[in-house]
Amino acid sequence: MSFLLTAEQKLLVTTARRFVESELMPLEMEVETSGVLDAERARAITAKSLSLGLFALNVPSEYGGGGLGALDNSLVEEEFGRTTDILVRRALGNVYEVLLAGTPEQKQRWLVPSARGARVFSVCFTEPGAGSDAAGIKTRAVRDGTGWRLSGQKIFISDGAYSDFFVVSAVTDPAAGTRGISLFIVDKVMEGVTVGRDQPMMGLRGTSHIELFFDDVRLGPERLLGPEGGGLKLALETLGRIRLMQIGARSVGRATRILGLMTEHARQRRQFGEAIGEFQMVQQLLADSAIEIEAARLMVRRAAAELDQGGDARERLSMVKIYAAEMLGRVADRAVQVFGGSGYGKDLLIEKFYRDARIYRIYDGTSEIHRMVIARSLMKNGPALADPLN
Repeated sequence: MSFLLTAEQKLLVTTARRFVESELMPLEMEVETSGVLDAERARAITAKSLSLGLFALNVPSEYGGGGLGALDNSLVEEEFGRTTDILVRRALGNVYEVLLAGTPEQKQRWLVPSARGARVFSVCFTEPGAGSDAAGIKTRAVRDGTGWRLSGQKIFISDGAYSDFFVVSAVTDPAAGTRGISLFIVDKVMEGVTVGRDQPMMGLRGTSHIELFFDDVRLGPERLLGPEGGGLKLALETLGRIRLMQIGARSVGRATRILGLMTEHARQRRQFGEAIGEFQMVQQLLADSAIEIEAARLMVRRAAAELDQGGDARERLSMVKIYAAEMLGRVADRAVQVFGGSGYGKDLLIEKFYRDARIYRIYDGTSEIHRMVIARSLMKNGPALADPLN
């Protein structure tokens, strides 16, 4: 077991960091002020990322991606987590592994173009009455000959305004419970698909969160992704990866950047004749942040290594989701305190980081739901999660 990065990993991290700092960070204030990412800029970001080999790193190379394992991918995700969500989506590709469950024909039609930056897609699992309870969806796909007719509603579809197709969960067998849910690939331009409003949000400026309505949408058999009735399992596996990368690793990266800003401000800002970093109460804010960031980083890498070795890691991913999300919230809150009034103002990015951090404890399963997952595992299996042999 080694906690040190290899030469190849250091090069990967360095490449990602330089790209984030030179290409993405200069656009942060523009996106925050306007609330949108210009389409031309978005294309330029994607093109530059593709040229550097940073796009779709989680997708196997045979389908046009970078072919990285979970651990190496988490290193890149951490670096990209230092900047704005919508910029990361255009730079990394936002290509979910769920398409790997497709047939060879589906992979060529939808996965390969996505890995090459030619297509963008979103996953659509959340509904007005089903958030953390992914099995509680009401969207239905009813058999119609060899295909289906899809009807229902999805909400909070991240990146939906940029996407040209969606992976949608729907009930195909109401009597089968959790084994009666399937996934379908739905193009935005299909008849019966309606894009609703883009939900205004407290943070994550520039990232769309649209509503989608499906009114008797005709789906051929080639639209079924994975086995019929296997949709919930695929959805949960997809969400597990999202929790590790987009919440776990990116929270570590964002918190690391915030800590850097806090530390520099504590060096420069003077009160009562000395730098505020000399005050013990400020030092505690800095030290506690550094400790928690390091703990979250190790949790992310431990879970990623387990995935690379073929482990399930479900409960460990819940641990990462809870701790990393809540850690980011605490670090962002401390940053506002260290910066004082200027941290509360919109001239600096601190208040943006503070607003953006709040959603991490909610989406992709609330902290409360993930604590239930961990506790139930402990009740069923004993303290195996705390055993170093597991």
